[in-house]
Amino acid sequence: MTIGLFFGSFNPIHTGHLLIANYFIQFTSVEQIWFVVSPQNPFKVNDTLLDEKIRLELLHMAIGNDSRFVASDFEFTLARPSYTVNTLEALVKKFPEHTFIPIIGGDNLQHFHLWKNYNSILNTHEVYVYRRAGFHENPLLANHPKIKIFEVPLLNISSTYVREMVQAGKSIKYLVPEKVEEYINENGLYQKN
Repeated sequence: MTIGLFFGSFNPIHTGHLLIANYFIQFTSVEQIWFVVSPQNPFKVNDTLLDEKIRLELLHMAIGNDSRFVASDFEFTLARPSYTVNTLEALVKKFPEHTFIPIIGGDNLQHFHLWKNYNSILNTHEVYVYRRAGFHENPLLANHPKIKIFEVPLLNISSTYVREMVQAGKSIKYLVPEKVEEYINENGLYQKN
């Protein structure tokens, strides 16, 4: 099976993430998307980062019974911070029958050359990139034969925006799936301390 790996903090998962995943299922060879919750991103320091188990639970709520999507805790048992090259090596070792394709935003492609062993990733995997408004591709890598760039319809929302809305006491209805909204509200997540 060809599996698209959508890595992220998912702090929280929002409708934009789901629309991107849905696009790659419908318009590429990807048969299933694994949302890989990153416990610790080496490029992010975030004091509003929820515990990874809560973020995983929110993913389960967002996905529901959609068998095209999987909420993955694969990185929870790996060394931290989470480096994509290490995760890919571990996934290939555990699931040799699958083909894994990382899915990243154009903002990540700008800095992809700074990722740990990025050449190793490109030697062994295709990387699918969705364009992000305001970001231009890395001219060093945009034409790499293993990098495929897609024009994905995007919502201009981010997890940061969702958290800011919660902190401002505003509704996040339609920004996140309904069950995720309910859980955030009922548990007082992302509220100012």
